[in-house]
Amino acid sequence: MDLPLPTPAALAFSAALSEHIVREVDAAGGWIGFDRFMDLALYAPAQGYYSGGAHKFGAAGDFVTAPELGPVFAQTLAAQVDQILGLSAPQIVEVGAGSGQLAVDLLRELERRGRLPDSYAILELSGELQARQHQAIAAQAPQLLSRVHWLERLPERFDGLVLANEVLDAMPVHLLVWKPTGLAERGVGVVDGRFAWVDRPASGGLREQGLALAAECVLAPGYLSEVSPAARAWVAEWAALLGCGALLLIDYGFPRREYYHPQRSSGTLMCHYRHHAHGEPFYLPGLQDITAHVDFTAIVESGSSAGLELLGYSTQSSFLFNCGLAEVLARTPASDAKRYLPLAGAANKLVSPAEMGELFKVIALGRGISEPLLGFASGDRSQTL
Repeated sequence: MDLPLPTPAALAFSAALSEHIVREVDAAGGWIGFDRFMDLALYAPAQGYYSGGAHKFGAAGDFVTAPELGPVFAQTLAAQVDQILGLSAPQIVEVGAGSGQLAVDLLRELERRGRLPDSYAILELSGELQARQHQAIAAQAPQLLSRVHWLERLPERFDGLVLANEVLDAMPVHLLVWKPTGLAERGVGVVDGRFAWVDRPASGGLREQGLALAAECVLAPGYLSEVSPAARAWVAEWAALLGCGALLLIDYGFPRREYYHPQRSSGTLMCHYRHHAHGEPFYLPGLQDITAHVDFTAIVESGSSAGLELLGYSTQSSFLFNCGLAEVLARTPASDAKRYLPLAGAANKLVSPAEMGELFKVIALGRGISEPLLGFASGDRSQTL
């Protein structure tokens, strides 16, 4: 692969994490599921990609999320946030807040609207990212910092909005291979000192899930893809504690029949390093992001089983236009090119089918929400789930 070379310090960081994972593979008898490898590569304390100190977001990192493009994303999203808070309670929990930029821009826009929440909580596993989020809010919206606090665990009960932008895609996934000889789980072993793919017969609930998928979708022999019990469990956990409110989840993915499409026979696993996307998860563990697309049908199934109602599902493009993207842009005169052009460029990336507009989806699940959500007023694709 033709990728940028890491610094000697970064290489040493990755080597230390690799040694840690090798020891875990050895302790497990020579094999771990890919979900465990992904969990360690991303979240091993002080060593994983998200728990270590590498710069991840924006131009200087490995990838750009919607909030990093500029304030227009949060300024538009605020209309939907405002409505949900008005229908439930004036509280927000943002899960996995990244650089903190979404919190900054969203709070500033809600302040402009005169609709600040009583509390803005951030649930973030990484202490290093918590520090960056605090720094971003203190620097850009110091007058609002007192409303923000960081959670160490889930609340026992919550009313309001749970917001997660690009969180589900970073949850560890299992890899399944539908072979002529039976269903296999693809895991990780160590061969000649290097990580290697090793298949084992799938068992337990994972096997049941794989067989159910084969009965529902056309999966040819050799078909490889992912399943995410972690994402299902995450939704169910929030559903158990949500009173009146909604989960608003933004991520890239598909309904199940598109996710397990015959042409997607190698799965959706993808790695991101210095703005290069590739499919080699064993490359420099700890220095690159590892993601998989979201099966939104599985998200709805989990939420529904736990008593949540599907409130809407659409493309990011449709959602943002419904929330008033054009009106947000119109607040800046087009004649003011220095200010307007960056906003227009960001908006184009957010809604263009060739960029984030079609691949990224927005889904809302909730309880006790008495009105249709404005973000799904047109273009709702709930029927595809």
